Amino acid sequence: MNKQTKIPLYEALHKHKSNNPISLHVPGHKAGAILHQHSQDSFQKLLKFDATELSCLDDLHSPEGAIKEAQELLAALYQVEESFFLVNGSTVGNLAMILSVCKKDDVVLVQRNCHKSVLNALKLAKARPVFLEPEYNLEWKSATGVSKETVERAISLYPEAKAIVLTYPNYYGMVYDLKSVIELAHAHNIPVLADEAHGPHFIIGEPFPASAIQLGADMVVQSAHKTLPAMTMGSYLHINSKRINSEIVKEYLQMLQSSSPSYVIMASLDLARNYLATYQSSDLKYLQNEISHFKKELSTIQCIKVLDYPDSKGDTLKVTIQSRSKLSGFDLQKKLEEIGIYTELADAYNVLLILPLLKKNQDYPLVDVCWRMKELLENIPYRPVKEEFLISSGNISELTIPYERLSSIQKEAISITEAAGHVCAETITPYPPGIPLLLMGEFITVEKINQLIQLTEMGARFQGGALLDKRLINVVKTSS
Repeated sequence: MNKQTKIPLYEALHKHKSNNPISLHVPGHKAGAILHQHSQDSFQKLLKFDATELSCLDDLHSPEGAIKEAQELLAALYQVEESFFLVNGSTVGNLAMILSVCKKDDVVLVQRNCHKSVLNALKLAKARPVFLEPEYNLEWKSATGVSKETVERAISLYPEAKAIVLTYPNYYGMVYDLKSVIELAHAHNIPVLADEAHGPHFIIGEPFPASAIQLGADMVVQSAHKTLPAMTMGSYLHINSKRINSEIVKEYLQMLQSSSPSYVIMASLDLARNYLATYQSSDLKYLQNEISHFKKELSTIQCIKVLDYPDSKGDTLKVTIQSRSKLSGFDLQKKLEEIGIYTELADAYNVLLILPLLKKNQDYPLVDVCWRMKELLENIPYRPVKEEFLISSGNISELTIPYERLSSIQKEAISITEAAGHVCAETITPYPPGIPLLLMGEFITVEKINQLIQLTEMGARFQGGALLDKRLINVVKTSS
């Protein structure tokens, strides 16, 4: 029997529910018996699975039964040494991954277009980040990944580096030569920590890119909920080499994750692993046909362009459309929402659609999406996109003011247009995708200010930057 067909945690929860147990334990809804009347139809069945650490249901922080078996099946599927369920999203995975490897004042090489959780982890570790500016794709108008040459220069400048933190793929599904970067890091005995939030399905194989796991990364975090059928906040963490001390990782996971983890989220992670493990070649063929037809239909709309990955290498579940009209990406996203189509994110030029990992004969309304979009956009005239600014790549930099001194700085608010040449006193993050544009303690360049102005004018949403609506930004106060 193929063990991957088992769903141990879900099965344990289902068995427990079937015994009609009387709950004299937390949570307070008592398996859905005590519930607000307006939510009974929506939540009651689901809450029967929302249990706690009963003897028959195991304990995430000290697994011996169903959770242990479920995590072992996950590790076997991904062919790694150990795997862990995460109930606080990939954020907690990035925190545990980095804190388990990095100590105070350790030099850590970091891909600059990383998620904010990576930067928060480095701040908590009081590490010394060295930022590697990624390459920039002019057609997509997006940062991609770091080049081997940039990493090589960084290692020569900082041979004492204790780790390198990479993001793969980027939010739009674009990949790069991660294998060469990993081999280079390993040649200098530097562990590679990969935020592969958007790639848990890559192990299916072509046409998907190879996973960071398959390419040799030492520790990998994946958001199962992004492309697999898992609940929001459900993620995986994988240990893939002896360079990582798994006991330290477990210690941080116990510190950072809830002591009352959601059994519903964990069960969904178990089910998602089973869904992926039972994915067949016939499913993949069906999925490819559906995506190909969808993209072909979208390509007939003159005021948008369906972008192709460089060298045809990228995540086919991601479809990025670029505005070829007076509409910005943000405008286009808003128009789509008016007709009931909700996309993952927009930037100044693009809108990202994330498609489902369909199995054979599963239906999804992609044809309907095409017809709605055609009707919405058919009368919008074509206009070529202009490049507003050029983005540098390959730069290597550190914070102007290190983390330990940031708590004592004095701030002042000045006009955005006057901020270049100052040190930023706040972190400003367009969200989504959650990649900081400006970091607290970072030197502000003209390039970054141009990007910020453009994003604010186009209606981007930010985390941080409370004064942006007044066209002000907090900078480190200079002595008079």
